[in-house]
Amino acid sequence: MRAETVTKGTAGTTDAVSMSALQEILGLQIDPGLLELALTHRSYAYENGGLPTNERLEFLGDSILGQAVTVMLYRSYPELSEGDLAKRRASLVSSAALAGIARGLGLGAFVRLGRGETLTGGREKSSILADTVEALIGAVYLDSGGDRATEFVLRLVQPLLADPGHFGVSMDPKTSLQEAAARLNAGVPVYTVAESGPDHSKVFVATVSVGTSVSATGTGTSKKHAEMAAALEAWTQLRARR
Repeated sequence: MRAETVTKGTAGTTDAVSMSALQEILGLQIDPGLLELALTHRSYAYENGGLPTNERLEFLGDSILGQAVTVMLYRSYPELSEGDLAKRRASLVSSAALAGIARGLGLGAFVRLGRGETLTGGREKSSILADTVEALIGAVYLDSGGDRATEFVLRLVQPLLADPGHFGVSMDPKTSLQEAAARLNAGVPVYTVAESGPDHSKVFVATVSVGTSVSATGTGTSKKHAEMAAALEAWTQLRARR
């Protein structure tokens, strides 16, 4: 069932029909309460009297995702060095990768968002989509245990493993973005970077624009890492428009 055909409730809520449809798309059954919690963004919670949000599930799911991918890579690629394994893991658990998985599932249609976030395109924001995927992983773990959660993670990342171009762009996303933009005559990538926080704990936010067709952001603990994250997200957007 495609997400566009799902019946939704009002103001970003999800009804029993859409919950059932999402479980069909995910290929598993999750406790309805946990599933609803995994889909509840803080903007919806704030607008509805301070409901619980999916942030704790996201925290849990992030850890499970990292462990499942790490063990899978270690076992599947005995010839790779520690450095190469780390790069592959980073490419599979990145926000851009998780957001791409979410878009493939049509997950944005199911997220419980506040009206303001909905009006500003929240259902397509990579950060929200990636966080929701992690929250779903956390929900599967609590509902069905570690083995099922690991199985779920590996099923989600399998299309990325099967894509020969995915790891290449993750190793050097800025070059890959520049090459993709040139092939599509989309313009030259232009980066801007802002920073915040104390000197010992700075956070960098990079924005990259490619002509008028693509704009993406990324965060990191250094300017370089933030620009790489933004480039990977922009490359993902360009690739989807081919």
